[in-house]
Amino acid sequence: MDWKSRRIEAVLEQALAEDNATRDVTSALTIDPGLRASATVLAKQDCVVCGLGCVARFLEIFARMDNRTENRFEVISHPEIFDGVRVKKGQALAVIRHQARALLACERVILNLMQRMSGISTATRAYVEAVAGTKARILDTRKTVPGLRLLDKYAVRCGGGENHRLDLSDGILIKNNHISLGGGLPHVLSLAIAARKAGQRIHCEVRNFEELEQAIAGGADSLLLDNMTPQQIKKAVGIVRGHSPKIPLEASGGITLDNVREYALAGVDYISIGALTHSAAAVDLSMRITTEISLR
Repeated sequence: MDWKSRRIEAVLEQALAEDNATRDVTSALTIDPGLRASATVLAKQDCVVCGLGCVARFLEIFARMDNRTENRFEVISHPEIFDGVRVKKGQALAVIRHQARALLACERVILNLMQRMSGISTATRAYVEAVAGTKARILDTRKTVPGLRLLDKYAVRCGGGENHRLDLSDGILIKNNHISLGGGLPHVLSLAIAARKAGQRIHCEVRNFEELEQAIAGGADSLLLDNMTPQQIKKAVGIVRGHSPKIPLEASGGITLDNVREYALAGVDYISIGALTHSAAAVDLSMRITTEISLR
């Protein structure tokens, strides 16, 4: 993750602006501006950590936004703790040495982002482990929070999953609404094949066995088997493999942690899970701020 990219910087900047971080009236009234402190980010549950890089970036951006804050701080973490690592409840993820007012101003935005990203990584890891030993790989979707897609998808990778399309320009995916609005699957698929650029592959969603046969006959490069049961998926895999052993197959829709292995054993290459990013529960992290510096 390039935490210094302009797109990521804009997200972090907006988070600080939304919280009016430079106008923390409580800290202004109660905390000596010269006081320096130590903040320890703690895991309050077992999780897969993600988002550690946001800590320093939030502090740098805050210092730029608030000319009263010096840009002299230190972020320390154990060499064995980094994005994608599983940590235990009670572990310290990072210690920050900085002005106390700056730590208080950035505390909530740091925790909000790390809790969300670690939640996505933790959920993804659970799905990846559930299909271990099969050939199926776990994919995310575009069901992300507006503005946070790069961060959400990075968190999926840290959890061991893989990214599907980043945006609408990132590959051709014919879905049910294209089929309905465009005059049926054979017609829409033929239009896409005729007009695609060199090297572009066509991924086609199918909802039943009639559409499956149409997509195969029409020359789709890969297939998304949507809202089928594991038994239907297994039958669809058999049909497709009878035509070609090389067409990548993806299952999507109605897949949970309880049934994902059953889908994987049905023979698909990929399983896409929207819940990784639209429904992952934030993990419980806290920030303990003291005038003492400790790392445990």
